[in-house]
Amino acid sequence: MNLKDIQSQQDHRNIEINKVGVKSIRYPITVLDKQNKTQHTIATINMYVNLPHHFKGTHMSRFVEILNTYRKGINVENLSQILMKMKEKLDSESAHMEITFPYFIEKQAPVTRAKSLMEYTCHIWGTHNKKADLIVGVEVPMTTLCPCSKEISNYGAHNQRSMVTAAVRFKKFFWIEDLIRIVESCASSEVYPLLKRPDEKFVTEKAFDNPMFVEDVVRSIAARLDRDANITWYSVESENQESIHNHSAYAFIEKGTKR
Repeated sequence: MNLKDIQSQQDHRNIEINKVGVKSIRYPITVLDKQNKTQHTIATINMYVNLPHHFKGTHMSRFVEILNTYRKGINVENLSQILMKMKEKLDSESAHMEITFPYFIEKQAPVTRAKSLMEYTCHIWGTHNKKADLIVGVEVPMTTLCPCSKEISNYGAHNQRSMVTAAVRFKKFFWIEDLIRIVESCASSEVYPLLKRPDEKFVTEKAFDNPMFVEDVVRSIAARLDRDANITWYSVESENQESIHNHSAYAFIEKGTKR
């Protein structure tokens, strides 16, 4: 059957489109897991290419075809290959891919050692122009306790539920778990999926003994990333949801080589 290819027809407006493609594809993928080798999860994926001025449209179905080819193993090690395939199949000079997925790590409570699964939101951003540019990011919840509140109060201190987002460029492969570990080590206290009463006592007192402003959180994480020779660029942001104010506290640091 000979069906007309409208997308490949010429467009006469002479305007290039920077990004065109598909968004919000929900897709099962397999990612590398430091403890268990692999982990199955469900990702939300955006895929784009640039569209030269002389093409009327891109071929949307080809994005899904490419995704289906690699669905059993999408990770930072083969993302460059996927991006190259997008450029080739869609006759484009640049390709972009954004992958967001829940990632689960088994955590033990600090005292009782009770085990449960902790969920983290992870991101992989990839762009390929003349060469690949890959960024990995994690969203990590934590507890912070206000140093000022502790200092001025006769007893007690208010705390915050904080969400830290750390994103990095890197020279060679690293584990998502290691980046999460760096972020959690800079909290007043970690967040756990399961706490018994002895554990709750422990984390409450640990936070009280380790008060941190939102500025302290991002500086501490940045200092850890500065010492990692594998990291060429990073951004760190923390939003602390205040428990005694009707607003959040926020801090952001970016450092390194931009591409």
